[in-house]
Amino acid sequence: MASTIETTTLDCGMPLIVERIPGVASASLQWLIPAGAAHDPADRIGLSAILAELLMRGCGDLTSRALADELDRLGILRATEVGGQYLRLNATFVGTNASSCLPILTQMVRRPRFDTDALEPSRKLSLQSLAGLADSPAERAGVLLTQRHAAPPTNRSGLGTEEGLAAVTHADVLRAWERQCRPRGSILAIAGDVQLAPIATTLNGLLKDWSGSAPVISLGTPEARGTYHHESDESNQTHIYLAHEAPPESSPDAAMERMHNAVLSGGTSARLFTEVREKRALCYSVSASYASDKLYGRVVGYVGTTPDKAQQSLDVMLEQMNLACGPKASIENDELSRAKIGHKARLVSSGESTSARAATLASDWHKLGRARSLEELAGESEGVSLDALNAYARRRAMGPITIVTVGPAALKG
Repeated sequence: MASTIETTTLDCGMPLIVERIPGVASASLQWLIPAGAAHDPADRIGLSAILAELLMRGCGDLTSRALADELDRLGILRATEVGGQYLRLNATFVGTNASSCLPILTQMVRRPRFDTDALEPSRKLSLQSLAGLADSPAERAGVLLTQRHAAPPTNRSGLGTEEGLAAVTHADVLRAWERQCRPRGSILAIAGDVQLAPIATTLNGLLKDWSGSAPVISLGTPEARGTYHHESDESNQTHIYLAHEAPPESSPDAAMERMHNAVLSGGTSARLFTEVREKRALCYSVSASYASDKLYGRVVGYVGTTPDKAQQSLDVMLEQMNLACGPKASIENDELSRAKIGHKARLVSSGESTSARAATLASDWHKLGRARSLEELAGESEGVSLDALNAYARRRAMGPITIVTVGPAALKG
């Protein structure tokens, strides 16, 4: 029996997407709250990271310890995560216990305590996470790439900045949550052993006093896009990141781009792995991924290698990317077949995780205003023909390429 997706708009104005998945006992919730890093004030970048930490430190009449005990009693696995546009609350629980779990989860969002004595511990933990970048040059390179390539304010890291984290006050916390935590702008998705009607009835009762719309961010101009930047790091590795433009998810070319990227980096038989790692032994890791949003998209490439092979690794990666685009681009039938099989395998794997499905449903709603089933997603890739993909590749242009390297020596970008 196939899964079924149903949607509704709750009385408060928030969309609810529910996918009932036969044969699973769990259910996972993903709540997108428009309070991500892009919404932080320019002099308080990191406020969203502190909000995410504080959400776990008590709500309503429950102290931080009491909240943790109650979540454990109900068997709720939970986490918060800061993205560019959204702060995400993730929770997994036994599906038949949804009616018992939803009250505490909604209270965490609607009635967080934000105790004054919880601010400093939350700030310290956020600063520790930020400081961890010093020991992770690959992650640091990725953060730098986003800062330089993405349009502000979506180019911010969810970790914040040291200055921004230090400047956050208790009043800032209260003001930000009151401003951003609104039903119109939020998205709630649940996947697993659940049904829409009882979930909607429960949530309408729990959220009956919630109203309003969250402010919408405006995208600026990425001034460093298309440039090269190096950060010195005295280690025995060089980390290379690059980004170039790709279609948004709303584009009819999105499915083509997914297959095009899978030909480049869909597995160990894909072009980048074969040409950069296997044939030339230039690196220990190489990949490219397509990330799309409602209004924009990008391909992000990565190479991890040793300093003596870094320049050639970058050169070969760029060479392969250029060969896959433009009038002379040519994709073979076996490449497309492998790309489709790999894509389908990843879809099947994600379909076995209620958490992954809830995240995909919420993401789809943000990007497209609707949710896609696994069958639809599989059909999109299966519907890509070799002739159509080659036609797309030949008119495909990468646009400005932003490159960031972290390692002992700069490269020729």
